[in-house]
Amino acid sequence: MKKALFIAAALALSAVAVALAYQAAARDRDYRALLTRGDTALQDDQTFGAIEAYSGAIALRPDSMLSHLRRGEAYQRRGELEVAARDFRAAAALDPTATRPIEALGDVLYEMKRFERAAETYTRNLRVDDRSVGVSYKLALARYRSGDIDAALTTLSSTLRLNDRLPDATYLLGLCLRDKRRTEEAVEAFERTVSLAPGHIAAREELADLYGSTGRHGEEIEQLQVIASLDRDHVERQVALGLAQARAGFEEVAVLTLGSALERTPGQPLVYRALGQVWLDRAQAHKDRVYLSKALEALGRGASSPDATSDILTLYGRALLMDGQFDAAERALQQASTRYPLEPASLVLYATVAERQGHLDAGRQALIDYTGLVADDADAVAHATRIATLSVKLNDPPTAISWLERALRVVPDDVRVLAQLADAQIRAGDRPAAQTTIARGLEKEPDNRALLMLSRRAQ
Repeated sequence: MKKALFIAAALALSAVAVALAYQAAARDRDYRALLTRGDTALQDDQTFGAIEAYSGAIALRPDSMLSHLRRGEAYQRRGELEVAARDFRAAAALDPTATRPIEALGDVLYEMKRFERAAETYTRNLRVDDRSVGVSYKLALARYRSGDIDAALTTLSSTLRLNDRLPDATYLLGLCLRDKRRTEEAVEAFERTVSLAPGHIAAREELADLYGSTGRHGEEIEQLQVIASLDRDHVERQVALGLAQARAGFEEVAVLTLGSALERTPGQPLVYRALGQVWLDRAQAHKDRVYLSKALEALGRGASSPDATSDILTLYGRALLMDGQFDAAERALQQASTRYPLEPASLVLYATVAERQGHLDAGRQALIDYTGLVADDADAVAHATRIATLSVKLNDPPTAISWLERALRVVPDDVRVLAQLADAQIRAGDRPAAQTTIARGLEKEPDNRALLMLSRRAQ
């Protein structure tokens, strides 16, 4: 009897083991099928179906690093970066020796512009595999984007020791050196980049800028010519080349370059603007009305386009002012001041012509708008005193006083500004304040005639 019971128990346990083994095999089969389905969906860019399949795989195998990784990649492709980062963290925790989840987490943090955290994650990746050139470069890039240029340079040194023929790394090195104002070294880095990757347009653009800023105009033009040949579909390349040729003194060549660009893209305002600038610069340099006439023709065509920018309209207004066409200049500059992105110079020019035309309130408002738009105004005092002068003409002494006080915060010892302020205070009826301002000015210049006359007025 006992023997029979033992046999029965053994058979029962065997049946349970077989059933469990069958269930495990079935679960593993279903898990692999879901992974395959997810991979296929992801290859077909069916991200929702991929996420559904990978989620099913995770339900069957919660400890699967691969399922979390693949689902994170699907979420990343959908732009759901926070959820993607969560899956990548889970995958990295499940297998701390795997580098792919850590790198993917760094990538998604970088995409979210969390550059410092991305750098920390790439650093963690390199602790697992310090021979990864790609991750080393990504670490340098994240450090550069976070503003830690010195750390980026240190990392790039390691990157280039691993592979000194990586164009992206030498390009980033050039950017770092440029930002550190190590110009010659930056030039060498960008030159190295284009020798490794002749079609690297961004590096050639940087080279052209550095050559131009250091007076190496021949080499600047050479780079711009190569860029124009590499990127024929963008007329901006021809325009940049033509303007560089003009700056180098090759004005006739510049006109030919821009004329060729105009033949390829008729009616393009950008080309008309560049041609107009070349002719206008020549007109100013040579005091030649023929050149001015050509500038007006080119800029007029560009300004008449519905796509004319504030910049083009501003340049056209400047040319009209030079030609004495004040009504037309006022219209062009008023239009320029309403187009976005706004060219700030349009407001100053509009203020000039509006004042000349007797439209004092419009001119004053344009200057006020300019001061609000330009944070670092080199002519802040001049603009403030000009606003004050217009305010006095408009019989608005309180506004004049406000702007003159603003100017004095920049130049507290400027006697001319003190005299203007005293005059505005007298006009406003505040004689005690005017007397104080006059006394302050006379401490600086006791014999100043304007202040002495104001002193008599203030009595």
